[in-house]
Amino acid sequence: MQTLQAVMQQSGVAFGTSGARGLVSALTNEVCAAYTQAFVRTMRASFDFDEVAIAVDLRPSSLRIAQACASMLHKLGVTPVFCGAIPTPALALYAQARQIPGIMVTGSHIPFDRNGLKFYRPDGEISKQDEAAMLISAVDAGSVDETPLPPINEAAYEGYVQRYVTMAGAQALAGLKLAIYQHSSVGRDLMHALLTALGAEVVCLERSDSFVPIDTEAVSADDVTRGKAWAEQYQVDAIISTDGDGDRPLISDERGQWLRGDIVGLLTARALNITHLAVPVSCNTAIEKSGFFTQVTRTRIGSPYVIAGMERLASEGATSVAGFEANGGFLLATQPPGLSGLAPLPTRDAVLPVVVLLSQVKQLGQPLSQQVTALPQRYTASDRLQNFATSKSQALLAEWSANQAALAEALNLSAPVNSIDNTDGLRITLASGQIVHLRPSGNAPEFRCYVEDETPESAMKLLEVTLKQLSKFA
Repeated sequence: MQTLQAVMQQSGVAFGTSGARGLVSALTNEVCAAYTQAFVRTMRASFDFDEVAIAVDLRPSSLRIAQACASMLHKLGVTPVFCGAIPTPALALYAQARQIPGIMVTGSHIPFDRNGLKFYRPDGEISKQDEAAMLISAVDAGSVDETPLPPINEAAYEGYVQRYVTMAGAQALAGLKLAIYQHSSVGRDLMHALLTALGAEVVCLERSDSFVPIDTEAVSADDVTRGKAWAEQYQVDAIISTDGDGDRPLISDERGQWLRGDIVGLLTARALNITHLAVPVSCNTAIEKSGFFTQVTRTRIGSPYVIAGMERLASEGATSVAGFEANGGFLLATQPPGLSGLAPLPTRDAVLPVVVLLSQVKQLGQPLSQQVTALPQRYTASDRLQNFATSKSQALLAEWSANQAALAEALNLSAPVNSIDNTDGLRITLASGQIVHLRPSGNAPEFRCYVEDETPESAMKLLEVTLKQLSKFA
């Protein structure tokens, strides 16, 4: 017997901002079994259950990893309920409704040579406290019998689709023409079924049998070009996509311009009449400048921190609470006013903002581009330097936090530093109003950069200059 902490250190499979991730080669059956064992033992300290729901994304390694997790569940006397290949929020909704834990096998948007495990309590995502409890849990890291996965239980898929058909109404999107950029998203067929059920005319594009790592916070130049070309070719009202596990939306307006995730979240929260928001420190300041919300709480980056922020707001008496991340994933902490049938779902969800924003296009008779233009004009851009050692990026941020002169020289800043926020990484506000935010990724050896400025062009220029300067330290 050893602790999960020891397994983590030996394998390199570690908790990040959302779940445990690592190289597929490191996610051996024994490592997956150890994580499953620690999860079940931690959950049994607080909950009574005899089933655990499991689902997968479309990565080549995901079924094998799910089988290793299910085999350990059998060994522990727990019945695995296999929900098949479905979006992460669909698994979370099912587990929440059944009051059982859940395990999602996914690496989200990172490349296919990596994968991961997301864990759900019967009442939502595991917390950082749960992660700490798992790490000190004693596990048997030995081999487990490879028990076949059970037949797929379709209830999770069906319940997730029905949630949004019921919310919006069967013909809510009638008259809209939409394109779905399918690539290898686990929710590609579900999204088509849902949008069709809501009455939209749907065109499906770029379906891939190979895994495509779509990052909704760093849309590739090729996808920017594709979006504009598709919008012109098909004359659609919007283009819809998600990341690999379907919890982060990617939405374009009628011109094929991809909306930033925090703008998607802002418009969604406003349409739902949310009064209190929890959002990461990296999100666009148009959220506060819009004046739409009674209170906005800024948190560290990662859904566990957003969830903790939402819980604090609710504990203080707020009754209309939600959150979202810069990647667009929307978290619903309370029933929105006037939508009594929409149960809270405090985990990242891509479908809720899609349905809400498209319904607004229909109800207001106003294209997405006009809804965006009506917001305070603050523009964000982000990207990352890959294969940048986390230890190196952390050392740089520590040095620059302590020495603003070195910071200004290293990044070739165009204006004096007005303030520094160390909530998560290093967020620098310049006297010019520009913002540069640097942060090591919690999931991979990447150095992330977020910027904000008054025009799209100046934001992109600021991003390019900052990344060029950062690359000198790689």
